[in-house]
Amino acid sequence: MVNILVVEDEQSIAKILKETLEIEGYWVKVVLNGEDAVQFTLREMPHLIILNVMLPAMYGVSSMDGYDVILRLRSHPKTMHIPIIALSALGEPADKIRAYEGDVDGYITKPFDIAELLARVRRQLRRVQQSCLSPLTSLPGGLQVVRAINYKLGNVDPWSILYLDLDNFKAFNDVYGFLTGNEMILLVGRICQRAVYEYGNTDDFVGHIGGDDFVVLTTPERATPLCRYISERYKEESALLYHSEDLRRGSISGVDRKGRPYQFPLVSLSIGVVNNQTCRPHSIQEVSGLAAEAKRNAKQSTSNISYISSQRDKVYSDRSHSFASSSALSPQSFSLSGLTMNDLLHFAEEGAIAEYEQQVY
Repeated sequence: MVNILVVEDEQSIAKILKETLEIEGYWVKVVLNGEDAVQFTLREMPHLIILNVMLPAMYGVSSMDGYDVILRLRSHPKTMHIPIIALSALGEPADKIRAYEGDVDGYITKPFDIAELLARVRRQLRRVQQSCLSPLTSLPGGLQVVRAINYKLGNVDPWSILYLDLDNFKAFNDVYGFLTGNEMILLVGRICQRAVYEYGNTDDFVGHIGGDDFVVLTTPERATPLCRYISERYKEESALLYHSEDLRRGSISGVDRKGRPYQFPLVSLSIGVVNNQTCRPHSIQEVSGLAAEAKRNAKQSTSNISYISSQRDKVYSDRSHSFASSSALSPQSFSLSGLTMNDLLHFAEEGAIAEYEQQVY
């Protein structure tokens, strides 16, 4: 269900908006002040926000007005893509210009026409789905992932990037069909979102690079519980996607590239983790290289969980399902310029190469 946040201190207007939107089938949350709006958005990720830009600062509750809310949400990679429709009793061109320069997606003056508001809501929901989100998972993808990584690289606070990839996914997709393959990709996305909600920080970011590649941006102390939760839930929940005989045998019956019968392993999940604690790479390419190395170690670990504290340390293994942790990056070592979609593709390309090398010839 589509979730909409209404930020409106006039309770009569908030009531009208909530009832109208719920009749249209949307789930609606109403908050009365700017601080609650920001915290709710970071935590719950509504699909759209209707915001009173004349929201007064409330002493002892929130010092933010409506424009402060817009600035906070537009400056954070987790929320910058969420459509914001501004409401205001001010209808002069200067008022609208100020709102649009703050990067709102629509501006409606009070009193407003319900039909017009609903039309704008539907249009903005279509726009963001088409331009910013993965068509399959509805997670931020493409440019939004680049911006989120960019944000971390320019941040002096400790951070970790989890890079997730499915192993032997092509064989599964070939045997079970692309619809079931899509279900497995959707499963990974849902598990990542649940993990962040239950064990992550409020502003942790989940993105879908494409295919079976995902990223989670978090802080170092949250990386281990996130990886363990994701790995354990994936192992349990992915079992429901297999035929009972394949699950019982522990392999998938398929054919190799020459058409010969072959038993492929079940699809496993590898996670490479890069953080900014010790090493000092100087480009996003180095980050992607470290993440790919961490992921390769996870794929090759006999017990499926590998920890790498630095490039010099010995890899050691732990229990079920795979993730690798690689210390990397200094926050002082990055320039924010030059980070492009090509840089992001290094992550996905590394995964494609590894998958290709696993195929039977």
